[in-house]
Amino acid sequence: MADLAKPDVRPNNTHFSSGPCSKRPGWSLHALADAPLGRSHRAKVGKAKLKQAIDLTREILQVPADYRIGIVPASDTGAVEMAMWSLLGERGVDMLSWESFGAGWVTDVVKQLKLADVRKFNADYGLLPDLTQVDFDRDVVFTWNGTTSGVRVANADFIPADRKGLTICDATSAAFAQKLDFAKLDVTTFSWQKVLGGEGGHGMIILSPRAVERLTTYVPAWPLPKIFRMTSGGKLIEGIFVGETINTPSMLCVEDYIDALNWAKSIGGLEALIARADANAKVIFDFVEANDWIANLAVDPATRSNTSVCLKIVDADVAALDADQQAAFAKGVVALLEKENVALDIGAYRDAPSGLRIWAGATIETADMQAVMPWLAWAYQTQKAALTKAAA
Repeated sequence: MADLAKPDVRPNNTHFSSGPCSKRPGWSLHALADAPLGRSHRAKVGKAKLKQAIDLTREILQVPADYRIGIVPASDTGAVEMAMWSLLGERGVDMLSWESFGAGWVTDVVKQLKLADVRKFNADYGLLPDLTQVDFDRDVVFTWNGTTSGVRVANADFIPADRKGLTICDATSAAFAQKLDFAKLDVTTFSWQKVLGGEGGHGMIILSPRAVERLTTYVPAWPLPKIFRMTSGGKLIEGIFVGETINTPSMLCVEDYIDALNWAKSIGGLEALIARADANAKVIFDFVEANDWIANLAVDPATRSNTSVCLKIVDADVAALDADQQAAFAKGVVALLEKENVALDIGAYRDAPSGLRIWAGATIETADMQAVMPWLAWAYQTQKAALTKAAA
């Protein structure tokens, strides 16, 4: 059997991983030449860099002036855990999950914090739970954009302005690519390595005045590790939110984040970032619409992510295979694309249904997304031909 003809055009950037994500267009190590390496982060130059990162975050994300922004350890996971361990327990909590990371927060609240008054609202991959059943007089924990399912909330309209509880939102694959309604969010977390393509290991936590009030008036029943403590003597540790980090940050990573923020500012800020992600996602959505062998994992178009686009292979012959064989087929498609060096790291997350996950965030050029689509078709057709031959 003759090999199928390969597409003529290859993407210039083949990095479509959903985290760490592609660096900004034109990035090089020279962009980090101003990093104060070998200097203390508590020195004047170090604190100035950290404050610059916080100030640019506020500007680009359009964070209200009375919200605190802090750089914290352990990426988005550290920021979410810091929020849950510091704030939960004052009242009942509703936990929302529709993918693996949201499910992880549920596990931590139930099995680690061992809160008694917990309601769980779970949905299968591709769907959202019934948001009308959530009680916002309780605290609520949810992900804005499910990185491993490609399902996001369309907006924050489901959150009432007069809520009594706090909302804790994991926004790590939404921040800088989707409009976050901070008036409805009391704690917002994300990491540098998603939409802006920064380096891993550092997280961001954004606190509303309501969250600050909870921090300074409520003491959890459990001990807090040092890296989670945001108060001392009943008062907020304000230094955290002006660049005095809880633990030692990498000044090289800080410089890289500043570079990404400056790039975002140079192209037009948040609106431009959202537009780039939307354009990239549209290329994938148009491809899916034109090909009946593939479908978006997110069922409702209104909830489809414009960053972590998750796809499933719905070809009838593949769907007739058992789960292990379906997974092997999808992995075969991914392997072909990696072998050709046209799309790297686009396999579905290990806990998610088998398929593809393509990062469409703002650091991806739309021309590269357009170039990789014919390669998806080629890889599928090649893998399907091998399946047919094996069955003959």
